[in-house]
Order: sequence, then structure tokens, then C-alpha cells
Amino acid sequence: MSAAKRKPATMRVKPKEEVNRKALIWVCSIVGAVVVAVSALLIFTS
Repeated sequence: MSAAKRKPATMRVKPKEEVNRKALIWVCSIVGAVVVAVSALLIFTS
């Protein structure tokens, strides 16, 4: 008698509603850096 073969474990599918936090942090930091740079240029050039 041979043992019953097990199916390989499958990964659970994440819900599509989850926000990609790393991408959100990158986008916010880039936008923040641009805002700081523009405001610094406006202050120092006037």
C-alpha cells in the first residue's frame, strides 16, 4: 500500500484591495522632496 500523495501547498491569494505600502511611501517622499526643493528655491531667489 502506498501512502496518499499530498498536493503541494499553494500560496494564499492576497485581496486586491491591499495598498502597496512601499510604493506609497516612495511616492510621498518624492513629492515631499519636490515640495521642499521648490519652496526653498522660491524663498532663496526672492
